[in-house]
Amino acid sequence: MTYPLISNYIGNAHSIGNSPRRGEVFNPALGEKTKEVYFSNKEDIHSAVSVALEAFQTWSLTPPLKRARIFFNFYHLLHEHLDELALLLTEEHGKVLNDAKAELLRGIDIVEYACGIPNLLRGHYAKDITAEMDSYNIPEPLGVCLGITPFNFPAMLPLWMFLSMACGNTFLLKPSERCPSVSLRLGELLQEAGLPSGVFNVIQGDKDTVDALLEHPHIRAISFVGSTPVARHIYKEAAAQGKRVQALGGAKNHCVVMPDANIHLVADGLVGAAFGSSGQRCMAISVAVVVGEKTADLLIEELKHRITELKIGSGIDPSIDMGPLITGSHLERVKQRVTQGVEQGAQLVVDGRCFHAKQYPQGFFMGACLFDHVTCNMDIYKDEIFGPVLCVLRVKTLEEAIEIINNNPYGNGTAIYTQQGDLARKFAANIQVGMVGINIPIPVPAAFFSFGGWKQSLFGDTHMYGTEGIHFYTRLKNITTRWPTQHVKGFELHMPTMK
Repeated sequence: MTYPLISNYIGNAHSIGNSPRRGEVFNPALGEKTKEVYFSNKEDIHSAVSVALEAFQTWSLTPPLKRARIFFNFYHLLHEHLDELALLLTEEHGKVLNDAKAELLRGIDIVEYACGIPNLLRGHYAKDITAEMDSYNIPEPLGVCLGITPFNFPAMLPLWMFLSMACGNTFLLKPSERCPSVSLRLGELLQEAGLPSGVFNVIQGDKDTVDALLEHPHIRAISFVGSTPVARHIYKEAAAQGKRVQALGGAKNHCVVMPDANIHLVADGLVGAAFGSSGQRCMAISVAVVVGEKTADLLIEELKHRITELKIGSGIDPSIDMGPLITGSHLERVKQRVTQGVEQGAQLVVDGRCFHAKQYPQGFFMGACLFDHVTCNMDIYKDEIFGPVLCVLRVKTLEEAIEIINNNPYGNGTAIYTQQGDLARKFAANIQVGMVGINIPIPVPAAFFSFGGWKQSLFGDTHMYGTEGIHFYTRLKNITTRWPTQHVKGFELHMPTMK
């Protein structure tokens, strides 16, 4: 059987090189292979980087206002094609259509932010730093930048990284081989918006492709989102070559529930944060740390009630709450983690391992799982499961909850539910996590802030998008000028000082 082949996108054109390697693309709801994706070799990479390097010579000199106008066009095209793009995401990832649209809208927020690039790149000017001398900083683009994105957000994360192009860089995207199609459609829409040839390029591939990209001498900066082991590898390899790197890794996000919290609000928030996108989010809440036995008992009952009402099936169906997992092998890994949790003594309150979607018998489906009486030495607590599994830990005090979270090697996101401002303030001040929500389960910052965790959730010093994104994709040039009104005779050999 012949399957459609997903290509590269180089110089505003679809491109297939001479590599014989291919990958399989599945529809997770059907459990069937629907497409193939081309796996690039070093020749393809060299071609894409060369095109991007040539385009950089003119794109970097394009006035920021003109770049902004292209992004305005792109912003409107994304809204016009929202339903089409969401369907592409659902077919290859499995997430429900409403979630796919929400992903796109969060990505579009960054495109809207990039439309203000003339203001964001203004630099700083100081007049008369000393007599007859002025000084100013200019943020300038780096060159060719690379983005490597995971399967769970095939559109949003590339859109976050498109800020690089607004800053005057050219960009290569290596999307996940699991969900490669939307990257090409984004390229076509950028072209329609007026983006010149070679500014945006897509290189499809797998780990071998990534390793070849990391070695390329003309790639100046790399943005990555994925697992912690891969993030650490990419940071180590790329930084050793002098490249700028922001590598976002894994997570184990906790939500603290205080005795005074509105338990109905907590349960609603946790169900969405733990089981949305089948738990395949780096910002998913996978651990609820509940203060007090009575609070935990009440929360478990509320969660059980909501979980049993979840509708699971194909994301194409607008009535569905939760879709499938990305692959059959990932489904089996998540099930094994649940079994391991039972073997290690956790109480499995809701068991979703045996769920089967009658209309989709081959689909990669699993029901939501809820664990109670989990402890920090259990593997279901220590490992990022990346599936629809919520663990409940019981503690006696807020201090104990903070200690547990701070001892965890990950530091991506966390949250607390309480009606007491002093407790919320204490939590926010003492917690060692990059993004904190107060009565908000998934604290993803707005476009004009920046996204990023701490500890083993981030390798590199710079968070994504927002002000830190501008800093990552530019470098400062300082220019100091002097226009003397009269000539002063003589010369000095000591270090110049500000007189």
